[in-house]
Amino acid sequence: MALEKVLIVEDEVHARSGLTELIESWGYRAESAADGVEGLERAVQWGPSIVVTDLKMPRMDGMELLERIGCLPQRIAVVMLTAQGSIDSAVEAMRMGAYDYIPKPVDPVRLRTILQNASRQHELDEQAEVSPKEVRQSAGVGALVGSSPRMKEIFSLIERVAPSNVSVLVTGESGTGKELVARALHDLSGRRGKPFVAVNCAAIPETLIESEIFGHEKGAFTGALERRAGCFELAEEGTLLLDEIGEMPAATQAKLLRVLEDRKLRRLGSKMETPVDVRVVAATNKDPEQAVANGDLRGDLYYRLNVFNIQMPPLREHVEDVARIADKMIADMNERHGCTVSGMKDILLKRLEEYKWPGNVRELRNTIERAVILAGSGLLGVEHLPPQFGSPGFAPLVKKSGQYAAREIAAAIAEANSSGEVKRYIEDQNTVRVEVGTTVDEAERQLILKTLSSTHNNKTKAAEILGISSKTLQNKLKEYQNSASSATE
Repeated sequence: MALEKVLIVEDEVHARSGLTELIESWGYRAESAADGVEGLERAVQWGPSIVVTDLKMPRMDGMELLERIGCLPQRIAVVMLTAQGSIDSAVEAMRMGAYDYIPKPVDPVRLRTILQNASRQHELDEQAEVSPKEVRQSAGVGALVGSSPRMKEIFSLIERVAPSNVSVLVTGESGTGKELVARALHDLSGRRGKPFVAVNCAAIPETLIESEIFGHEKGAFTGALERRAGCFELAEEGTLLLDEIGEMPAATQAKLLRVLEDRKLRRLGSKMETPVDVRVVAATNKDPEQAVANGDLRGDLYYRLNVFNIQMPPLREHVEDVARIADKMIADMNERHGCTVSGMKDILLKRLEEYKWPGNVRELRNTIERAVILAGSGLLGVEHLPPQFGSPGFAPLVKKSGQYAAREIAAAIAEANSSGEVKRYIEDQNTVRVEVGTTVDEAERQLILKTLSSTHNNKTKAAEILGISSKTLQNKLKEYQNSASSATE
């Protein structure tokens, strides 16, 4: 870091000399320029890795300087200095590619943190030596894969946005891979060695969400027996994903907006503000503009988060990626479950590409996981698909977290059968036939016993297929055995 070059572009003499001395005291090589024109000349001649520039300057302002620097062959991180009340201009600068911004008067702690992050990103870029073209040709970013035009555009956007400190709003239907986008942004940034923390705002009770996100002091409320760090503090110097942001209570949204703008937070019950250095990525499966209109999402928070928007398409709109996505999932499932599946039969791939995937990539993943566990080895075929896959009565259960419940599966089968959508089930090794009037408990029993039979009494494998623990399966089998014993007495 001692050799890192930082150029300060500031038209006010005392501010320029003060910043230069401060940054030099941190071990950087610092030079200065009096306006944008001089700053551009110094950037070309001296080749700094970071430029700290004022927004309002004569001859060439900070916005034009940012645009000109973006055209240079070397990558330079631009940090924008903004006066109070110029937040909108700062957000626009970040849309144009600025690394970060800092309000005047400059907070030395925050400035030093920004410079350290920018330096770390510069070092990672030099080590990686991967061009944007090479990233796109790899047909994937992080855990995201695909070769369709839609996905290539997303990969390119992620690659451009990741090195900055800008907030990103990821939108799209449930199951499209919004969290994977957030992880890719984190992994391609200078923060990748720091924590990635994901929190689902819809899964936290309204009375606890503020404490979970911002933390609390001992005695802040009934039950607060000790001081607790919130998600922001846990993600310090890293990335925080706020999933289902539209489900966050309005009061918490207001506090979040304040943290995003001031980069400081106050724990519940605390009188002190704590500086935070966290990149925030928000996600929602709602139309954000409609959520603002409905009052579910604050307009000012939406515009603050929506510096960049990455819209994830539903799987049905890029089915040409199904083969590549499924291949990666098969490799992941082989490693997870100790299987040796080598691929898919053509007829299975055709069925997968013809299906509409209402549960998107998450549903595909669940389908592939089930198929890999059933097959164990060799090629996956249509016989490894869920019963009635793709038929009008097929109503898949897509897990968002945790596991399937056998009772839920049985209930879905019984509901489909009683509604008349599924008249009958073809009874084979992978199908349970449930007649109209069958109770949920009985349907569950048949499903468990049939699955156990298909695994040749391998209880561990049967539990994995059913999505329940081995202990739960053992308890169910004991229950059925006791019922059978009672019936014969």
